[in-house]
Amino acid sequence: MGAVLAAVLAASLAGCSSTGGKRAEERAQQAAEGRSAVNTPRWTFAMVTHSGDGDTFWDIVQKGADQAADKDNINFLYSHNDEGQQQAELVQTAIDKKVDGLIVSLAKPDSMKAVVAKAVKAGIPVITVNSGSAESKAFGALTHIGQDESIAGEAVGDELDERDRKKALCVLHEQGNVGHEQRCAGAKKSFGGTMQNLYVDGTNMPDVQASIEAKLDSDRSIDAVVTLGAPFAAAAVKAKQTAGSKAEIDTFDLNASVATGLQNGSLGFAVDQQPFLQGYQAVDLLWLYRYNQNVLGGGRPVLTGPQVITADDADALAEYTKRGTR
Repeated sequence: MGAVLAAVLAASLAGCSSTGGKRAEERAQQAAEGRSAVNTPRWTFAMVTHSGDGDTFWDIVQKGADQAADKDNINFLYSHNDEGQQQAELVQTAIDKKVDGLIVSLAKPDSMKAVVAKAVKAGIPVITVNSGSAESKAFGALTHIGQDESIAGEAVGDELDERDRKKALCVLHEQGNVGHEQRCAGAKKSFGGTMQNLYVDGTNMPDVQASIEAKLDSDRSIDAVVTLGAPFAAAAVKAKQTAGSKAEIDTFDLNASVATGLQNGSLGFAVDQQPFLQGYQAVDLLWLYRYNQNVLGGGRPVLTGPQVITADDADALAEYTKRGTR
């Protein structure tokens, strides 16, 4: 009798395992072909960010969101504006369209507070991403996905100490962005040396380069420059060369150019917050909430960084940066 029961149980488990395996393979194939891997309704989710035009960081965020949307049968709408009031107007447009879920960044929270409250009041679930971890819960969002900018800044200060740097320049390229202020403040807090902020116009790359060059030319004691976005690292490298400075160039965020810079030594280190993951998880968590009322974080942000990337890590990440997912 025992042998018979064991045989029946084994056959049952084998059948379940086989069915589950086939379903998993089918879902993987569907995702690879850009087809939905779920049978839930075709909900519409909107993401509205503070990105400016041509920002490679947000291209990676959007790519992650697009892939999750394909998998989850989501009609995904993306819009952006680096001016707080215009970003808020785009959120209002999404509310007027009666979207089923909303993802927003809160780089300029004062401009976004009222319109996010409107979305929540209208019954639209909101997830904040990238910027605004401190305000997310108070604004009524389900959760926040990104890195803690103060902690990321402190990681930079610690790394500068490890490299025996004494005087650093923190380059802020977007006026009014609270996350950028937090990064530089965090770095200044943990850094054993001195750190000075330099405000530049991030929409004008020649101006960015000229401003950094002038600072390096006038103060030869600066031995580190920290930029707050991958595109600005290249401008800092050029400014260093023109000024004849020996300062190390370091940056927040990662892309193919930064990976190459780490490999060839023109950059010292980068702080990666995994933007692809921010976009992907934001869409996926909204889907999970709509489908199953799931929420992650337990009232705290879901952290995607920081991770300090050096030349030792660049080779392993290079292929992913080239395809635009890191």
